[in-house]
Amino acid sequence: LYSLIFIIVGIMTYANAQTVKSVLIFSKTNGFRHASIPKGVATVSNLLDKHRIKYLHTEDSVHFHVDSLKKYDAVIFLNTTGDILDKTQKENFQKFIQSGKGYVGIHAASDTEYNWPWYGALVGGYFVSHPEVQEARIDVLNRTHPSTSHLQQTWIHRDEWYDFRDVKDGLNILMTLDETSYKGGKMGKFHPIAWFQEFDGGRAFYTGLGHTDESYDSEPFQKHIIGGIKYV
Repeated sequence: LYSLIFIIVGIMTYANAQTVKSVLIFSKTNGFRHASIPKGVATVSNLLDKHRIKYLHTEDSVHFHVDSLKKYDAVIFLNTTGDILDKTQKENFQKFIQSGKGYVGIHAASDTEYNWPWYGALVGGYFVSHPEVQEARIDVLNRTHPSTSHLQQTWIHRDEWYDFRDVKDGLNILMTLDETSYKGGKMGKFHPIAWFQEFDGGRAFYTGLGHTDESYDSEPFQKHIIGGIKYV
């Protein structure tokens, strides 16, 4: 009987170990650096702790090595900017996604690696400009996705609102901005601000929110982030 119990416990422990997920939080910058990065990292780390997801935060691109990446189920680009990976690291990251892993981009992740077309397709669009931080109305188009299922059809939120270029065709748009609700928007009637996609064997989620410290205190935004992470 004791042997049987030992075997059962061993099987359960092994099964549980196999279901534990792990993500890499990456916030390296080689351009503008958001003052909210420490708050964003702390908030995302806390969310991952609550949902029993392992994580490591780094700003060292050495972690984009084959042996390092294989430890993770997804990588979060949190307010990254500029060119942050070398040629080999880019190749390793592509293989990571192609192996079925996930990518989450938060805010300035779209202000990253402009000269790398594969990354542009992964993130879904590139940052162009933004007006001053202000409150705006978000129209939630998809309320069944894990990142938006907690939201009403309209969400009023204060943040820095990005305009994008090269927005990829075929993205699954989660939310759009109503440019009549704030000043300075340049995309017109169709202004996507969060989306997801299956891409090159893996999954990707991007949200344009996340500029200010205060945005990370918003419970709806926290649920938006963790939902996106769980999706990928």
